[in-house]
Amino acid sequence: MSSPAPARPRPVHQAADLLAAYLPGSFYYSSARGSLLADGVYAPVHAAPGKRARAAAEVLDAALVAGVTEPVVAGAIGFRPDAPSSLVVPALVRKAGPPKASGPVAPLGGSWEVAPRPAPEVYTTAVARALDEIRDGDLRKIVLARCLDVTGGDPVAVPRLLARLVQADPAAHAFAVDVSAPGDPAPRTLVGASPELLVSRRGRVVTANPLAGSRPRVADDAENARRIKDLLVSEKDRAEHAHVAAQVAEVLGRFCVDLDVPAEPEVIGTPTMWHLSTRISGRLADPGDAGSSALGLAEALHPTPAVCGVPTALARDTIAALEPEDRGYYAGLVGWTDQDGDGEWVVTIRCAEVRDRTVRLFAGAGVVAGSDPAAELAETGAKFGTMLRALGLEAAE
Repeated sequence: MSSPAPARPRPVHQAADLLAAYLPGSFYYSSARGSLLADGVYAPVHAAPGKRARAAAEVLDAALVAGVTEPVVAGAIGFRPDAPSSLVVPALVRKAGPPKASGPVAPLGGSWEVAPRPAPEVYTTAVARALDEIRDGDLRKIVLARCLDVTGGDPVAVPRLLARLVQADPAAHAFAVDVSAPGDPAPRTLVGASPELLVSRRGRVVTANPLAGSRPRVADDAENARRIKDLLVSEKDRAEHAHVAAQVAEVLGRFCVDLDVPAEPEVIGTPTMWHLSTRISGRLADPGDAGSSALGLAEALHPTPAVCGVPTALARDTIAALEPEDRGYYAGLVGWTDQDGDGEWVVTIRCAEVRDRTVRLFAGAGVVAGSDPAAELAETGAKFGTMLRALGLEAAE
């Protein structure tokens, strides 16, 4: 009788190796929770909005039966209900710990042409129109976004752009997702470093970290301290943040038996911004239900007032009327869910779509009663900073 073959040891990957191995077309995601690199497509996940979590669970079950080792669903979902999604079960998944601070990554180099879309004065006019809607109607908050098209002389090196984002802030939720669509003249990659955790699930424990209310970060420590203090006492920013935290808590409360919602927000920082932040956590009532998976919770939460507004349907319709450019995947979701329902999904902000020589950057600002159009324009300009610095640029109007 022959003895059984020895078990093959599972490979141990390093976060830096996964980042170095990323190539356009792969799925990359990293955060303080860990790093994930996925290649190939075992099966796509197709379903209508609101039904993707159950479709994902069925595809994951089929993948397990077929012998796929530890399958996950990974990808991105766009902002609007009719927006595309890129959810797949990859053929190969490698995981590692969270990325660590590393030496500087070489800049992309070359010269860039920057074109705002719309023009700054058109954006401030849209903010003024939104303030009229808030004053005269039922709209209480709306997030208005704008774009920058940054074009270089050569195709953009997406792996280097991603590496620069991770190097600048290893704690951010960094991602790179192939979002190419039929008819695209060149491959498209959604790449970014989001500060905003939409929802994370580990077993029965769920966590969300909505952000709303912002100030640009500067090099002077004393000025930063002043801005943090001002942010904490700003009635306008606290009201904007309260809309977001309340809706996230209400949605998670439908799924959780225990929910911890801090009474007061705190301030967290990124390399370019300060944000009001509320970290909400809870315990799931039924972790075995597909609707309670990380993806199911993300679908239930999306879109939060941090990227849309209050009330949601009216804000989304007003965004469609006031924004000349389609958001696509901006202000949507990106992340992953495994066969146990665990996973992590973030809001796709501080991001760009890269296609050949062009990088389309997105940034938005929350408009509530008391907002100033010029200040909202300046806020979007500051939020472009994450991607502009990764490209080797410093500022944009």
